[in-house]
Formats: sequence, structure tokens, C-alpha cells
Amino acid sequence: VNSQSLLTLVCLFTLKQSGALKRKLQSPHGNPPVKRKRKLSTNTFRKGATEPDRREEGGSSQKPVPKKQLTDKQNESQKSKPFIKTSSLFKNNPDIPEIHRKEVQQVQENVFTTDSFSQLDLHPHLISTINTVLNICSMTSVQKQTIPVLLRGRDALVRSQTGSGKTLAYGIPLVQSLQGMESKIKRSDGPYALVLVPTRELALQSFDTIQKLLKPFTWIVPGVLMGGEKRKSEKARLRKGINILISTPGRLVDHIKSTECIHFHRTQWLIIDEADRILDLGFEKDVAVILNALNDERETCQNVLLSATLTEGVTRLADISLNDPVSISIADEIQNVPGAASQAAREASSSSNCMEQDNFAVPDTLQQYVMVVPSKLRLVTLAAFILQKCKFEKHHKMIIFFSSCEQVEFYHELLVKVLSGGSESDKPGHSSPSSGSLQFLRLHGNMEQEERTEVFQEFLKSKTGILLCTDVAARGLDLPQVTWIVQYNAPASPAEYIHRIGRTARIGCRGSSLLVLAPSEAGYVSLLASHKINVSELKMEKVLASLMKDDRFKLHRPGSKKSCGKNPQEVQERATVLQTKFENLVHSSEGNVWWAKKALQSFLCAYTTYPRNLKHIFHIKSLHLGHVAKSFGLRDAPQNLTALPAAGSKRKTKPRPKR
Repeated sequence: VNSQSLLTLVCLFTLKQSGALKRKLQSPHGNPPVKRKRKLSTNTFRKGATEPDRREEGGSSQKPVPKKQLTDKQNESQKSKPFIKTSSLFKNNPDIPEIHRKEVQQVQENVFTTDSFSQLDLHPHLISTINTVLNICSMTSVQKQTIPVLLRGRDALVRSQTGSGKTLAYGIPLVQSLQGMESKIKRSDGPYALVLVPTRELALQSFDTIQKLLKPFTWIVPGVLMGGEKRKSEKARLRKGINILISTPGRLVDHIKSTECIHFHRTQWLIIDEADRILDLGFEKDVAVILNALNDERETCQNVLLSATLTEGVTRLADISLNDPVSISIADEIQNVPGAASQAAREASSSSNCMEQDNFAVPDTLQQYVMVVPSKLRLVTLAAFILQKCKFEKHHKMIIFFSSCEQVEFYHELLVKVLSGGSESDKPGHSSPSSGSLQFLRLHGNMEQEERTEVFQEFLKSKTGILLCTDVAARGLDLPQVTWIVQYNAPASPAEYIHRIGRTARIGCRGSSLLVLAPSEAGYVSLLASHKINVSELKMEKVLASLMKDDRFKLHRPGSKKSCGKNPQEVQERATVLQTKFENLVHSSEGNVWWAKKALQSFLCAYTTYPRNLKHIFHIKSLHLGHVAKSFGLRDAPQNLTALPAAGSKRKTKPRPKR
């Protein structure tokens, strides 16, 4: 009995405890128990709490929002915020190194003198032509030192900075000599003077200058021979007679071998302009053929070599072509020393690399800049620089140098379509202030001669514009009002650097140049400093900030206020929008992708051709292919670049709108 009583008491106690617990969990009003919630911090409540939570916490009497309606609103909110990925351009880039350069004293030349041409013993009509037709009143230093020497009949080796007036330095004594001959020159006499130049454009420019000098002397006939023209028409002109023959070496050799009517019986002058470039282009054998043809028909001939740089090849050419020359260097005094060319050759050959010992004269009116840009950002930075200088600042005329013809073609198409008014800017109601304001031209060696001449003349006459070109435009060309030189691909030598920047700041005018380098190429600045060339650093961020002035690249957000200042995050977003425009254009068709890969392939091929002494700066293994591909509008590193489809399997030439 006691055991049964004890069991009964235990059961009653258990039931009593269970009921008490149930009453404790119930609300006073008898409602079912509510689940306990995790306490939320203030920050968690503000950011993550749902609308029902806030209503319960604040005691609001608003109606609950249905779950489906809430989801729809969240989706709309996500859609209204365009997604843009900035990490692809501005992350995983190599660090930009500090530019360590020591200030060096640049070699200066006094370009101008106060002496007038009337102080020389020249024909009055020639002086009048120089003053009125060419609008030149005083001589430059190279003209003052060279013209008297050549009038005395001496051979000369002339070295002077680019844009110092070397064409007139030989052109004026040449015309003075020919017009003053005792027996009046006849057209049928053939060439009395032969002028060799490296490029077709320089041939046209030199012909134009000589033609102006000959305005009072109509019986002296100038003429030009160059590749790309019809040989038949050139042969016809040679039969009629040309007294001052201006030619590229290759085309002249063609006529020497195949044209019977060409002869040099009366030739008295041989002038080799831009001699170092002629040798760089591989014309040394052609020059030897021309010299042999002249020596076979003439015992004596007054020879002149002109160049902005004195290389070992030039001194070697001077040794075999000049007779007891006068060496004229504007940085020094005239040295009338027999065998000056041989002495220069010995000095050059004493070093394994004569370029390492050479210093170059740079106009003091030229400001030089360098900008270090990671490979992924090269394209947008170039576009931003073009917009900054040629749209926002205006009144600029720019030349951009590339290392290959394919790059010139590709970037020309890309920049024209994106910066000069693409598909978006053509839409009604889309404001594009720069649409139609940027004029892009291109010039390279693979173009037809007729088109090359047309482009050259158009850029020559225009007051503004952007010319994309190869080194075909780096030598001797006098292009007025060029204010900026951009070297998108670094030149293969300091001498080539000097010739490129020499297209601006000519004859006392002001100009600027920009050299674009990758972080791995920063050592090039020290190389320039070793040749007494000073460059100042221009920050990439400053150039990219100019995109803030162009709302075509603004990332539109609902309710966003007008941009003000230079917010780094917004600059990156705009740069990414611009890069996306480039990439969308490239990937809009298989043909565009093929051209982008072809241009990339040509860049890589050119990169492998840097000379051995620069391989520590420009080495193909230092390039990140995926990053470089971005600068060609490609989203990923292409595969099998060496196995690109043959041009015939696509289309050999890309359709181009006529301009």
C-alpha cells in the first residue's frame, strides 16, 4: 500500500509541474505561445530587419506587406542599379614604380640668328622669294653655317636638331648655284642635282620647298620619283627632263636598272637628307648602287650628308661619299679639319655601341613627359588623353606613334567609332558634345600611295586633328602647328625618340611630347637621361580624371546628383564604362575580334625586335598577355595567336567608309 501511495504522489506532482509550465508560456489573453526571437542590435535592425519586424518593434498599425509584393520591389530595386565591375581594370595591376631620374643638362642649340639672307651673296630674286613666298626673314643657325660652306663648293657633313631648317640649308645654295651657271640650264640636260630622302612624304615635302625656291627661275625643272607611283608616267617625265631630281633610294635604283633615258652626265650635286634613316630602312646597298652610277659618269660631284643624329652608319657613309668634308655641328663650332668624317668614324667605332655615348640636342621650347600605365589601362588612358587635349582644351594637333601598321589600322577604327560619335551618340536625344569634333587620320607604309598623299596633305593643311602613324612620319616632315607628340609604343633607340618628338616645337614654336611606358619599362627613363634627355612624369590618374567632363561615360543611377570634383571611385567607373564600350565594339563581330588579335600579334612581333642592349627593359616575357589583350579591347587572352586564320579566309581588307 505504501508503494502504491508513493507512485500516486509522484504522478500528481508531475502533472502539477506540467500545468504550471503551460500557464507560464501562455499569454495573459490565452493566445498560443509566441516563439522567442533573437535580440537584434541597433545596426542589425537598421540594415537587416524586415518591415514586419519594424512594425512590431515600433508598435505601428500599418498593414503588413505581402511577401510576393516585397520580392517584386526588391527585384526592381536591383534592376534599377546597373551592375558594373571595376575590379577588372583597377585590380591585380603591377605597382607603378617611382621614376628615379637625375636632372641632366640638356644639349641646347641656338636655332635662330639675327642675320638676314641679304647678308649672303645670293640672287636678289632668290632673297625676295625667301622673304615673300616662304615668309622667312632671318637665318637659323644651321643655315648660317651651312649655306656659305656649300656656296664655296665644299662637301659637308651637317648635324643639327630636327626642325632647324636643314632643307633650306642645302636648297638655297643649290638653287643659287644652278641659276648662276654660265650656260643656261635646259630641261633636256637631265639631272644637275640628285636629292635622296628616306620616305615618300619627305620627298613630296622637299619637292614642294624646292619648287617654291625656283619660282623666279622657271627654266630649272624639279621632279620627284617615289614608290607607289606609276613607273610609266615617271619614265615619261625623265624623258622630258628633270634638272633637280628628288627621289627615294629604292625607286631611283629601279630606274637606274630599267630606264634607259636616265643619266647623270651633268650631275653636280648629291644630297642625302636624313642619312641615318636611309640606312636604318636598309637602303645602304641602294645608296652604294647610286654612288657607283654617279662615279661611272662623273668624276667630281659636290656631296652633302644631313642628319639630326650622327650614327656609325652615317660616318661610314660619309667616309665613302664625301671628299675632304666640312663637319658642321650646331652644338659646336665649325671644324674645318681634313678627314673630319674619318675622325668621327673612329670615335664612333671606339665604343661597342656608339649610341650610348651620343647626346642629342632638344629644342628648349619642347616639354617632354612620361606616363607609366599598366597594360590593362593603356587604351582608356590614351582615349582620355585624346579627349582632354583635343576636345576639352581644343586647338591641339596631335601625332600618335605606333610600332606596326596593323595597330594603326585597328586603333584608328576603334577610336573613330567610340570617341567621334558611336552608335549611342547617334540616338535621338543623346547629347554628345564631342560628336564630330575629333578628326582622326592614319598614315603607314601599307597604304596605297594615292591615299598616303591625300592624308599627308589633309593633315598638313588642317589646324586640328589626330594622326595615327608608324615611323613613316618620324623623319624630316614639317607638319605645321603640331602641339603634341604621343609615343604609344616606345621607340627602339634614343635617336628614334628624338626624331619622333622632332615633329613638334619646330623652328622656335612650342610643343609637348608624351611617352607611354608599362611599369616594366620604366628603366627607359634612365636610358634617356644618359643621353641628356630630361622627361617629367605625368600621372595616369590626372589624365583619367578628364573623363569626368564627358557624361557619355557616366554610370547612370536613379536619383544620382550631378558629378562634382574628381571622385576616384567615379573616375574608375567611367574608365570602366569606356573600356566596356571598346570591348563591346570589338566583340560585336568575329571580324572585329580577328582584327584585334591581328593587331595584338603585330604588337608582340614588334616587341621582340627591340635591340639586345634594350632587352632588359623591353622583354617579351615581362608582358602579361591577358592584360595586354585588354588594351586591344579583348576580354581574355587569345589562344593560338600564331595560328590566326589566313587573311583570305576572312576578308583581306576590312570595309572602310570613304572619307
